[in-house]
Amino acid sequence: MKTNETVKAGNLTKMFRLIKQSIQGEELDFTTGSIRRAVVLLAIPMMLEMAMESVFALVDLYFVGHLHNSSHAIQTVGLTESVLTIIYSLAIGMSMAATAVVARRIGEKDPVAAAKAGVQAIIIAFGLTVLISIGGLIYAREILLLMGASEETASQGTPFIRIMMGGSIIIVMLFLINGIFRGAGNAAIAMKSLWIANIANIIFCPILINGLGPIPAFGLTGAAIATTLGRGIGVCYQVYHLSSGKQLLKLKLSYFKPHWEQIKTLLKIATPGIFQFVIASCSWIFLAQLVATTGSDHGSAGYQTALRLMMFFMLPAWGLSNAAATLVGQNLGAKQLARAERSVFTTARYVTIYMVIVMLITFLLGRQLVAFFTNDNLIQEVAYQALIIISAGYVFYGLGMVLISTFNGAGDTWTPTRVNFFGFWLFQIPLAYVLAKYFSMGPTGVFFAIPVAETGIAIAGYLLFKRGKWKTIKV
Repeated sequence: MKTNETVKAGNLTKMFRLIKQSIQGEELDFTTGSIRRAVVLLAIPMMLEMAMESVFALVDLYFVGHLHNSSHAIQTVGLTESVLTIIYSLAIGMSMAATAVVARRIGEKDPVAAAKAGVQAIIIAFGLTVLISIGGLIYAREILLLMGASEETASQGTPFIRIMMGGSIIIVMLFLINGIFRGAGNAAIAMKSLWIANIANIIFCPILINGLGPIPAFGLTGAAIATTLGRGIGVCYQVYHLSSGKQLLKLKLSYFKPHWEQIKTLLKIATPGIFQFVIASCSWIFLAQLVATTGSDHGSAGYQTALRLMMFFMLPAWGLSNAAATLVGQNLGAKQLARAERSVFTTARYVTIYMVIVMLITFLLGRQLVAFFTNDNLIQEVAYQALIIISAGYVFYGLGMVLISTFNGAGDTWTPTRVNFFGFWLFQIPLAYVLAKYFSMGPTGVFFAIPVAETGIAIAGYLLFKRGKWKTIKV
């Protein structure tokens, strides 16, 4: 007869094995077996992957936050990240389409078609991103001024944003190829590529910013060089695994010939998906500009510091919610609608637990977290206020992300696009503007508009999820 201690030891052993399997990585079929096990296998590497993505901005923020005249450097990093959200929107939209189609083909037990779909997504993304990179290189200074940066900040920050925008193809490939791996059920490869990229960035950042031996100090510009190099190494790791032939998805040169029907299918899913995130990104850009014009350089730097900390906690939740996309895609491909829906509820429970923990950490340690990234007392006060107000809606942010991932994983990218349009452009932006300008609340009004709008978006997403249209989408 088993004792309680024996049972507990057995459960711990199973959990460690599960964690080890999730981190080691392999393409898995999630259309059978325990849903809870499937969520854990996908969620752990996806959460670690997204945590690593958020570390990029935090590493830059830490090192530039300790430079002389750090308010200009912090503002440059923050405003550039806000502009780069448009690039992220393209990357996420394309990776979302790739995940949906690849997962559906894997669910249908057709890995060749899945590999071909992934390659066509790469072709599309490359063509689109080249144009954006050129625009960023030419109009770097004008972009910072348009975002509300002062003349001095724009002068100091132009090389930084030029390098970051010029390397946007690397950002897109990093997101997109990871989306292909996630669709195939191998989230561990995606996670490891971000680990490698971040380790490289952490090594390069202090060296290129402060100098070392014969290497000169590039200051703020060094942070951009380090981040671009780190991400580039991560992409090289991805390409190696895609071309090695050891994975379920085996790429061949013949797949790189444009397949117009497949491209049309991917664009049909990706276009509203890109708009979906562009809508959200432009809202964040408007809020950043509103804070910059109503809160001075210190107000803007404080908001950007809080935003980077918020994204550090939010991106793992986004990674966890991505488990729903893979599970929904594969199970719809296998015609298991009820299992797809159960996967969503299981993922939502885990996300809720995570966001409650994060909210408590923020409330208890907010001041210490802010102080770690800047020595400026004025920046610290604004950042702390923003962090506390914004974090009040963490649970709703998490639930909203799960529902968005559900729609996108099913290929129903129009539904969250409409929700984002109404939630961000017709509600959040007007509310932030009215509170900041007409009620003279300044940046504080912007901070309050964020959790209010995100809560409304989560409620709307749930009501649309219950209607069940996402179960009928064909990709």
